[in-house]
Amino acid sequence: MSTHSEDQPTAAHVVDSMERMSGGVYPGYRRSGARGACYLASFRPSGEAVGLTIAPHLQVRPVAGTVRFSNSEGSPHARDDAPVARGMAVRFHLPGGTDTDLIGITVPRFVASTPREFLGLTEALRPDAATGKPDLSNVQTYAAAHPHLVEAIMQQPPVPASYATAAYWAIHAFIWVDATGVRRAVRYRWEPEAGRVDLPAGDESTRAEDYLTGELRDRLKQGPVVFKLQVQLAEDADPTDDPTVAWPEDRKELTAGRLEVTAPVGDQSFWAEQRFDPTRVTAGIELSDDPVLAFRAHAYSESFARRSRGE
Repeated sequence: MSTHSEDQPTAAHVVDSMERMSGGVYPGYRRSGARGACYLASFRPSGEAVGLTIAPHLQVRPVAGTVRFSNSEGSPHARDDAPVARGMAVRFHLPGGTDTDLIGITVPRFVASTPREFLGLTEALRPDAATGKPDLSNVQTYAAAHPHLVEAIMQQPPVPASYATAAYWAIHAFIWVDATGVRRAVRYRWEPEAGRVDLPAGDESTRAEDYLTGELRDRLKQGPVVFKLQVQLAEDADPTDDPTVAWPEDRKELTAGRLEVTAPVGDQSFWAEQRFDPTRVTAGIELSDDPVLAFRAHAYSESFARRSRGE
């Protein structure tokens, strides 16, 4: 993808469109994942990544973490049982006082391969003024004009029974760098130790609109919620620049570590104001050539600036 300004939308254009897609502006809230809560965590690396990357949190010593679970809606009033993706943002607190972030969602592929495609899709999903819902004909027209995106657009996010029973994909490729400078493309997935469990069909009406947060609060009283960090290793032909394309399932995987989520953070207001960023990497990890990954830093920054101003 060309990165010339005439080919790529600005972050402001994309965030404006996300606001329209969400039905308006909700001052002080994220433009995506508006409803969420943060939790204390600890990550213990398995040692399987040693020799493949010098990233400090993937060696042998455990590190503290902070995790934010959310739904993907831009409205804080959206119900937790809506058929949308959920998010799991993890901040690893590294030795020396630095951090690195890893952000996953409950679908394995992103819905656009470039920022401009994403802008077009958000415009197609803008609610109709009369119904308050997207006009499906606009989405169908967009999909017909972008046939390479149809499978990604049509993937159905599961409605999980719990934040603790969903898998979360980081969707982008990243580059691991070892001590000798050898580079290797990888993709991440958080796999729940409790197994993947969806909300039973027809069970939605019995749940509170924020049931995912309440369920996780109650679950944590019984002990930590655990996820394994699964890492898929690319082969030479696997694309690193297109988050709509999944790598073959037979690619080699390793378990890089185990994350224990232990309790809600003491200051939800503080963490609600923080910005998790998929491009906040550390030594031993580099961004791939994925244009959507690079653009997300600008979009997150624009959203953060707006909510910091109370917009």
